[in-house]
Amino acid sequence: MYCPFCQAEDTKVVDSRLVADGSQTRRRRSCEVCQSRFTTFETADLALPRVIKNNGERQPFNGSKLKRGMLRALEKRPLSTEEIDTAFGKILREIRTSGVREIKSYAVGEIMMKVLKDIDQVA
Repeated sequence: MYCPFCQAEDTKVVDSRLVADGSQTRRRRSCEVCQSRFTTFETADLALPRVIKNNGERQPFNGSKLKRGMLRALEKRPLSTEEIDTAFGKILREIRTSGVREIKSYAVGEIMMKVLKDIDQVA
């Protein structure tokens, strides 16, 4: 890993921890050259299924589009960023573990609503 401050290749991991839902690893790193410290987050790069829209069009899964929809649904709800991120992680995990290569957009919506209902009945 390159140091973001001096671009040196010599960095070492000082501390590693799992993030809340266990899908990410948080690593504190230290640069051997400039002694700066920084944090990295590591996640597995797993393929998500393609989404079949209502008109039959197939698109690659777009996590940022799903997150925007979640944020819109939770805009005026008293939830922390951490709770929203945890819910988003649950949604992605359920979609990944479904084992399908393609998923209909309404099925993604149903998964999202199920997870949101668990954390906030009104959302």
